[in-house]
Amino acid sequence: MAAKLVAGAVAAYALSPIDLIPDFIPVLGYLDDLLIVPLGIALAVRLIPAALMVEFRAEAVALAKPINRPMAMAIVVLWIVACLTAAAWCWSKLR
Repeated sequence: MAAKLVAGAVAAYALSPIDLIPDFIPVLGYLDDLLIVPLGIALAVRLIPAALMVEFRAEAVALAKPINRPMAMAIVVLWIVACLTAAAWCWSKLR
């Protein structure tokens, strides 16, 4: 139950528009997000009993889906083409 409460609190904090330190304050505004969220996730994982964690990991391995390499390559090529197109457009506008 404690792990669920911590995980819920971390998720609520991460998604909340209200921050401990507002983001418009230089460096500190983002530093609280960079520290609180990962530390909260680590605490939630640590609070999960070891036996349950082993069971969850075994279930995750059993449910692992195969990798679709052709589709991954298509997405990478699509991103490269999009970046090159954007770069060419910027280059033509700046000349």
